[in-house]
Amino acid sequence: MKNITDSFVSSVRWSFAGSFGFNTDILATNPINLSVVLGVVILFGKGVLSDLLDNRKLRILNTIRNSEELQGGAVERLEKARARLRKVEKEAEQFRTNGYSEIEREKLNLIKSTYKTLEELENYKNETIRFDYQRAVQQVRQQVFQQVLKGARGTLNSSLNKELHLRTISDNIDTFEAM
Repeated sequence: MKNITDSFVSSVRWSFAGSFGFNTDILATNPINLSVVLGVVILFGKGVLSDLLDNRKLRILNTIRNSEELQGGAVERLEKARARLRKVEKEAEQFRTNGYSEIEREKLNLIKSTYKTLEELENYKNETIRFDYQRAVQQVRQQVFQQVLKGARGTLNSSLNKELHLRTISDNIDTFEAM
């Protein structure tokens, strides 16, 4: 009876010992390692990315509000310019009735310069908004890329050591053997 028990115990021990070894099949082990690394990067990197995007969104909204305030100031100046234009038009009508053609030319020059100034202000406002938007997008891209790389590098350096890597490989080997 003792011989039967000993042979059973030794066969169980050898069956587990015989199944352990290094998997040299790169095509089988690399996807597993890549999926583990990708999971770690997604797990730890999404919070940082979310915070960066929220901060940038607030900055962009503040920039848009500032641009709208500038636009409001431009609208006020436009109204003042229109009021001034109406005043000049009234004076021009008075002088026209008196026969002063020089005043008429001044009025036209004032109207042209006012519209030209308004057009320049509108163009400047649009270019400022476009430039701020492009700069904001570029800054977000750079910050996100730097933070993701920094986070991934930090996570990999702090989380993946030799012992963890060997344990992961061992667990994956056991999983494949079970299949």
